[in-house]
Formats: sequence, structure tokens, C-alpha cells
Amino acid sequence: MQTAICYHRLTGSTVPGPLMTVDYSISRSAVAHNITHAVARAGAWMLLLTAASFAAQPATVSAYHDPVDLVRKAVQNEIKAANDDTAHFLFRGTKTTPHGSTTRLYVETKEATAGLVVAYNGKPLTAEQRREEEARVEHFIKNPEELKRKLEQEHQNAERTLRITRAMPDAFLFEYAGGEQGSEGVGRAGGPLVKLKFHPNPHYEPPSRVEEVLTGMSGYVLVDATDYRIASIDGTLFKEVGFGWGILGHLDRGGRFMVQQQEVGDNLWEISSMTLSFTGKIMLFKSLSISSTEIFSGFKQVPSDLTFAQALELLKKEESTVAAEAAENSAAGRLAHK
Repeated sequence: MQTAICYHRLTGSTVPGPLMTVDYSISRSAVAHNITHAVARAGAWMLLLTAASFAAQPATVSAYHDPVDLVRKAVQNEIKAANDDTAHFLFRGTKTTPHGSTTRLYVETKEATAGLVVAYNGKPLTAEQRREEEARVEHFIKNPEELKRKLEQEHQNAERTLRITRAMPDAFLFEYAGGEQGSEGVGRAGGPLVKLKFHPNPHYEPPSRVEEVLTGMSGYVLVDATDYRIASIDGTLFKEVGFGWGILGHLDRGGRFMVQQQEVGDNLWEISSMTLSFTGKIMLFKSLSISSTEIFSGFKQVPSDLTFAQALELLKKEESTVAAEAAENSAAGRLAHK
């Protein structure tokens, strides 16, 4: 199985792909190389959006009389990519919420994904913050059992993502809604994208809580018309969706997520952005409110046999570059306000 990218990922707790599960965690294995991920910060809502693996289409839309055939082919392709563990990356993620922004660097390894906070609100960490952050990551190196548990959690998130991906062709009804061109961060620049509209299949019966959220979701998906890969999925809850007969919690109507994916070279695809906006309840009493946008960039392929300890050293080296950029941007911002 491909290394799962936890997009709480290493937030401190430990991010395509095709949709994502977010516990703050996107399972990179289905979002990670491919885009099936999308949401969950606790208990039931972690089951939520594992972003989708939809479809792609050949050069002519008319080649498929039934869009679901296109979706099934794409799902097969995304699952295949999710299970391919030959390519690992170093990349940057900046997550913005109503409280500010956090920038992290990530490196994927077979032992788990290593992540390091390098800036808050565009400003480099202080010396003390940097020591604390490095110590947090080093804790996994000094405690192999903790690292093992982290990897197991990433694999569990990845499996949830794959379950959502497999359910897509049966859970939704699809129809063609036009075409677009790929752009920066969405598909392959200049490449043809097919737009599909989707809504729940009334005959679909979710086999578990993981798939329940699909019964209340509709939206659009953009698929690469040549490579059968997901470029974007935009889903909205058109009704309240409960988990465990509403006992475990629910997500309110109007909740939305959007996940975009791009080709980063050598026919490899990665999540480029993820936006989440949800409210609801957990265990009937605790309010849930999620509002965030995370942008991923600067993908650089790294050796597939990199260890977690080696990844940390690589992150430290890369951190100096990011810190310099953040300082430059901060100085430019101050000048602009004078």
C-alpha cells in the first residue's frame, strides 16, 4: 500500500490521490497520489469526506454513452495509483483558517510521513519554536512504537479513502456537464478536462458509516480526458447527514469541500489544494465547525527508500530555504504598509 499521507498529517498530530479523509488527515494513499480524501477531525466526521476518485474521459465525450463507465475506469486507475508506492515526495503545505495560516514541509517515507512546521502567518519560527517543533518530530525517531502507531493510523485513513473511492460508481449517478482546460494546480496544464455532475443514487445502500456521507452529497468532478485522473471534485451536502442513526453525530446541510489535483511530472499526480467548510455535531453535544483551505506546492521527488530519520534531516535543510522566503515576504509586507 502506498504511504498514507496524514493531513493532520503531521500537523502536530500527524493530508490526495482521490478524495481525502481528514482527521486532519488526508489519506495520501488515496489522496496522496490521488485525490480521494476529505474530512474528519474526530470520531464520526473523520469518516466524512474522503475525497473522490472520479473519472476521466477520452478525447471525445461521445465515446461514452454512459458516464458511469467512465467513472468505473477512473476509479480503477486511482486505486492502482494509490497502491503504487514507488514515488515519494517532499512538498510544502500552507493551511489557512479563520485563526491564521500554518506552513509545513512534508516528506513521504515507507515508515510514515514526516512533517515540520516552518512558519506561522507567513513568519519564520522563533528559535524556541523551531527547537520544540524539531523535538516533536524527533520523538517518533526515539520511540519506534510511536512511529509504528503513526504509520498504522495513516494506513487506516488510507483504507477509509479507498472504501469511498470504490463506492463512487455505485453511490452516485453521473451526467456530462461540459468540458474545461487544465490549469495551474488543476489537472495537466492545457490538457482537456471533462466535467461530470453527480448526485446520489437513490438505490444505493451504504454498507457502513464510512459511505453514509455519500447519500447526502452532490456536485461536480473534473477528470483528465487523456490520463483518466481526477483534476477536481467539488461536493456539497444538500441535506443533513447523520452517523449511527444520528447518535454519533451529524453534518449540517450546506457543508462543502473542494479538492484539486495536478500532474507534477512523469505522469505522477498529487493533491494541489483542499478546501473544507462544515458544521455539525459530534456525539449530539459537541459542536463541529471546520473552515480551512490548504495549498500544496513545491513537489520534489525523493528516494523511495528514505528513512524517517533521513526525512527529518532533509526537512531541516529545506526549512532554511522556506524561512528565508518567509522573512523576505514579511519584510516586503512591512514596506508595502509604510
